Amino acid sequence: MGETLPFQMTKGHDNPGRSWLSESGHFLICAGGILACYFVFGIQQERIVQGKYELPDESIEKFTFTQALVFFLCTGNTIYAYLIRKKSEIDNVPSKMYAASAASYLLAMIASNQALQYLPYPTQVLAKSCKPIPVMIFGVLFAHKSYHWRKYCYVLMIVIGVAMFLYKDKKGGEDKDFGFGEALLIFSLAMDGTTTSIQDRIKKSYQRTGTSMMFYTNLYSSLYLSAGLLVTGELWSFFYFVQRHSYVFWDLIGLAIASCLGQWCIFKTIEEFSPLTCSIVTTTRKLFTIIISVLFMNHPLSGRQILATTVVFSALTADVVDGKLSSASSPVGAKKPLISDEEKKAHTK
Repeated sequence: MGETLPFQMTKGHDNPGRSWLSESGHFLICAGGILACYFVFGIQQERIVQGKYELPDESIEKFTFTQALVFFLCTGNTIYAYLIRKKSEIDNVPSKMYAASAASYLLAMIASNQALQYLPYPTQVLAKSCKPIPVMIFGVLFAHKSYHWRKYCYVLMIVIGVAMFLYKDKKGGEDKDFGFGEALLIFSLAMDGTTTSIQDRIKKSYQRTGTSMMFYTNLYSSLYLSAGLLVTGELWSFFYFVQRHSYVFWDLIGLAIASCLGQWCIFKTIEEFSPLTCSIVTTTRKLFTIIISVLFMNHPLSGRQILATTVVFSALTADVVDGKLSSASSPVGAKKPLISDEEKKAHTK
């Protein structure tokens, strides 16, 4: 999107000594890194989850090890956060708060990855772009927050856009799994809202950094998953699956590396420029992910779905820009975008 570069060139970043050319170069590295890393991430994730794996007898099996997949991602994020953490960081957040945050964060990731077994990748990406909806709902219900009327308009646009995208024309034979993938995405979004509420409470009540929150959230998630893999027996089933299809292990390693490098680029963009720049780049990234999936992974979109995608991303972009403009004009009690900086730092995906 052409709007990205002008936004990051506005005054207020922490690099006044750089020339315009140097600043542009740094931006291209950061933004290009985000787009490239999550391009690889999206392709790898879709290839792993929706791939068909041939057995010696020429029968086909599918990858059904969602816990193992999320375990790789959480472990990779834990290692990454540990490496970039500063030893001098202050963190007085109780373990139970991180444990609760990790539980909802983990359930959201598992549900969204499981949904890929029932829905095409563009649908999952667009639905997960709707985090502002549960963030607003949970903020109003549990944190007693109030939002400007424009925020409700943006959310209404997102709801309309997603409804248009997910609407399925009636055909002769209905898929027996119709509706389950959508239910998983709704549950995932609800867990995103829960995670945001917990993180918001942590942010207000305790001292910590985004890196520290990322480390402990992913650490607890990895511990939960370790127990889950052992109790359910999925660890051994996954091990035998990888033995049969050894290249899957390297696909998972590549997925985790892409996630970690993408996280680094996100942190760098926030540090070098601004959260707004990062918001616009990550929103653009999701749009490109859908386009690339349509072009290269055989997920054609109807005219209605193209219009729906445009509506959703227009609302998301308007939200982050409106949040920045409101913040600039109202230093006290400034309004913030519905997608918080902590969310930007916490994920993935």
